[in-house]
Amino acid sequence: MLSLLFRLGKKKRTLEETVLLIQKGDLQLQNELIEQYKPFVAKTVSSVCKRYISENDDEFSIGLIAFNDAIEKYSTDKGSSLLAFAELVIKRKVIDYIRKEARNPYTVNLDLQEHEEGEYSQSKIESDLSIDEYTKAIEQEHRKEEIIFFQHCLNDFNLTFAEILDQSPKHFDARQNAIMVAKEVVKDDDLRHHLFTKKQLPVKQLEAKVAVSRKTIERNRKYIIAMAIILSGNFVYLKDYIKGVLDS
Repeated sequence: MLSLLFRLGKKKRTLEETVLLIQKGDLQLQNELIEQYKPFVAKTVSSVCKRYISENDDEFSIGLIAFNDAIEKYSTDKGSSLLAFAELVIKRKVIDYIRKEARNPYTVNLDLQEHEEGEYSQSKIESDLSIDEYTKAIEQEHRKEEIIFFQHCLNDFNLTFAEILDQSPKHFDARQNAIMVAKEVVKDDDLRHHLFTKKQLPVKQLEAKVAVSRKTIERNRKYIIAMAIILSGNFVYLKDYIKGVLDS
């Protein structure tokens, strides 16, 4: 850890810059970073499991693997800090692990040898219902974490979730057009880089690429930025929202 801190401090690298070096193949730096952030991983996993998590717990191992995945997959074009991105990845992986364990028939506390067929059937139904309720709760947790992460991304642009809701286009066609503009931003490397590095929508460049007036782009600027963040990031449920608008 001291070695990592010395290397970070000596060149005054940000955490994100350090991750980019790791992605270029610095395995020693990767191992040092993972070791340093084990408390962060444990705290994040504990927030999902609602209990103290030690390094001996299976959930901690899942969280550690997820943190490493976040390091390898992180990009500045995600529109968020590494830790905000890693937190979302860790929580998703742990939630998925818990859900998988809940659906594992060997984790269901039923003893076939000691129950009559009818009693077992009733217990199995009750168990399935319980798992369904649990799965719904897990999915709700997914959505909650996704919105929290989305808010982190919006903060980088000095935007709030409430602003996006308040200033989203009122008419369906206008929302579709705004999303189409956001898609243009995301698929063009230069436009996407401009958005996420300068934290500004490249209105002038966009005007030459889309069949939407500058005035309309300016009016829906915040909504377009929000949609571009979603399309560029690791958002499952929010992307479903966008798909629903485009498919309607």
